[in-house]
Amino acid sequence: MVDKSTQTNPSSKTLMGTKAMILAAGLGTRFKPWTDKYPKALAIVNGKSLLQRNIEWLQRYGMNHVIVNVHHFADQILAAIQSNNGWGSNITISDERDEVLETGGGLQKAAWYFNQGPFVLLNVDILCDLDFNAMMHHHTQTSALATLAVTRRETSRYFLFNENDQLCGWRNVRTNEEKGPVVNFSAANKKNISQKAFSGIHIIDPAFFSRISRRGKFSMVDVYLDLADEETIRAFDHSGSKLVDVGNVEAVAVAEELFP
Repeated sequence: MVDKSTQTNPSSKTLMGTKAMILAAGLGTRFKPWTDKYPKALAIVNGKSLLQRNIEWLQRYGMNHVIVNVHHFADQILAAIQSNNGWGSNITISDERDEVLETGGGLQKAAWYFNQGPFVLLNVDILCDLDFNAMMHHHTQTSALATLAVTRRETSRYFLFNENDQLCGWRNVRTNEEKGPVVNFSAANKKNISQKAFSGIHIIDPAFFSRISRRGKFSMVDVYLDLADEETIRAFDHSGSKLVDVGNVEAVAVAEELFP
């Protein structure tokens, strides 16, 4: 997933004090053979690991307090953070070495860390340059429980939004499977639905944790679909930003072109 157009870098750290979580516990099965010996979070793009790049991206907006969940080759991630002094940020570890909890379970385990204000959640294998200031402004203006970064690009799985950019479902275009409130929509109502590709970047209000009914290992996608009928979950369209999902080894070359 790639959008090559550029975007102006932020000029001020307006999100100073905002906390963030980087999801780095995955097994990285699509990133073999690298992940046979190393965690994907430490895969290198132009001399910097994916983890370092995302920590530095957050820093540009004043976000210097970050929690990172770990599982696969966790000791290597901890060693990299320690030897680099967190690349200038205050890094906390959420330890999932006993069991990887997927995106939703991983966030729920780290809920204690987010004690005030909206926070950022992102996947470690996403490289992007979206404007966090603009995304946070959109989040607060819409009074959303969660805001999901999306773009208009081709993929196999999409979040579905109504005419107000409110989440109403999920669709796999290869299998035609649909989930969420949209499955009960009439054909007429489905005409107003737009499908947008998720970028793996969220802004979430801490009230979100009290709305989660699932426990253990679960996906953020499933939680959002659970809540879509009752809560405000909005899209933030950042089409025009640079974006690369470094989900496999082949994507590294694309990332190196876009992120020097």
